[in-house]
Amino acid sequence: NFVVITKGSGRIAEVAARFTLDAMPGKQMAIDSDLSAGLLTEEEAKDRRKKLEQESTFYGAMDGAAKFVRGDAIAGLLIVFVNVIGGVIIGTVNQGMSLADAATNYTVLTIGDGLVSQIPALIVSVSAGLLVSKAGIEGSADQALFTQFARYPRAMAMSSALIIIMGLMPVIPTAPFLTLGAVTGFMAWMSFQRVAREEEKKVAAAKPGAKAAIAEEPISKALAMDTIRLELGYGLLPLVQGEGGNKLTDQIKGLRRQLAEDMGYVLPAVRIQDNLQLPASTYVVRIKEIESGRGDVRPGMLMCMDPSGGSIGLPGENTTEPTFGLPAMWIDEQYREEAHFKGYTVVDAPTVVTTHITEIIKDNMPDLLNYAETQKLLDEMPKEYQKLVSDVIPSQISIGGLQRVLQNLLSERVSVRDMPAILEGIAEAAAYTKNLAHITEHVRSRLARQLCDANANANNILPLVTLSPEWEQSFIEALVGDGENKQLAMPPTRLQDFISAVRNKYDKMSAQGEIPVLLTSPGIRPYVRSVIERFRPQTVVMSQNEIHPKARIKTLGQV
Repeated sequence: NFVVITKGSGRIAEVAARFTLDAMPGKQMAIDSDLSAGLLTEEEAKDRRKKLEQESTFYGAMDGAAKFVRGDAIAGLLIVFVNVIGGVIIGTVNQGMSLADAATNYTVLTIGDGLVSQIPALIVSVSAGLLVSKAGIEGSADQALFTQFARYPRAMAMSSALIIIMGLMPVIPTAPFLTLGAVTGFMAWMSFQRVAREEEKKVAAAKPGAKAAIAEEPISKALAMDTIRLELGYGLLPLVQGEGGNKLTDQIKGLRRQLAEDMGYVLPAVRIQDNLQLPASTYVVRIKEIESGRGDVRPGMLMCMDPSGGSIGLPGENTTEPTFGLPAMWIDEQYREEAHFKGYTVVDAPTVVTTHITEIIKDNMPDLLNYAETQKLLDEMPKEYQKLVSDVIPSQISIGGLQRVLQNLLSERVSVRDMPAILEGIAEAAAYTKNLAHITEHVRSRLARQLCDANANANNILPLVTLSPEWEQSFIEALVGDGENKQLAMPPTRLQDFISAVRNKYDKMSAQGEIPVLLTSPGIRPYVRSVIERFRPQTVVMSQNEIHPKARIKTLGQV
């Protein structure tokens, strides 16, 4: 017990505890990596961390328990030794026995008592050894033991034969050995039967017809569509794999959080996958399976841009910034400090990709806001606003109508985070019109403070460029139709003159470092915006009703 069982189980416990504790940092990093990559949810990561903690605690406790078990065996040996010495002394001194008689009598008595006292220690030692040796196997110790016995019926059959042979030998009790041999033989026969049934199942599953039936997937899976997908050439895989490879996934995760705060709803997850058909350094962004943008980046290098638009005086590879089409250059990491010193803008490859994805998502937000997301926005509103929701929907506007209003706002990059104000504006407008375009215009006026703040400059001043009375009158006269169904029908030549006038004015403003808002009268704002978004989609068009009374404004000119 002491030499074999306790020493072996103690050594197993020590090694298992050491290896488990050494591997814990790596396992923790793997959990964090899977969580950052989106392979695990917060709850799943929490459960894995808890299991990891329990595993380390278990092996540490078993290491200590092995010391107790070994101490119990040592204590039993010491008790036997004390009984022998004490019995010899008592027999010779008190009983008047000779030394040989005292040693004979008390040694026999001590051995019998020692065997009885060692049986519990032996049981505890064997149990501890089984528990420690079972490490890494699912289920309880008894299940693992019987599963391993049943997995090798040949070994069970050989054991049964040896036990029966021993039972037939002279002087050895026959009945116990024959009984044990019969039991183990029956278990071996049952194990053989189970293995045969499993083999038959494997053969049946290996048939071509069965294999094809199992491998066939439902055709409906072909209809699944990724809302947002980023495809990477094989040369860009280091951005999401290997050392520091979580930077791109971390930035995309932060992008979703930032867009949720800025625009008012949580975007679908961005699926990242490799595409061997792409050039090595190319990436493609797809919105609902349709390519919406692509670019080339160089992992391990930095993109350098001159804010003034001049040439870059550093060695590198000339390129074009994929998001805004600006001239740029890929430079090595060693030139970072020099580029900053010269006033250049320097970004790494993951940031280039993330910036491009951000702009693509903002341009396609109306398409990303579907019916289900609209319903989710309403369901997630605070409890105190649920009465407002029930009063407005569906009595005054349907879910589909609300979706269309929100899409109209997002198409001009207006945040829909203030859902209570939007619903209140819809309730007010629905009292006199059912036209969704007119309802959207009224909602924009309710969001006047938000619109002014979003388009103000660093000094919190809203720069404006107004539309001249002549152009105002031209747009009013170009509207045809009755009531709420008016359409813009401006002659092409006049329309081209307007486009040229706006482009010239804004080119001058850009040269002065200003990004002004184009201000129009409320009646023509949607039509002016519909024209401008075709050649200057980034230009904000606001009506006079959308200027908050407390907003600080500055008029820079007139178109």
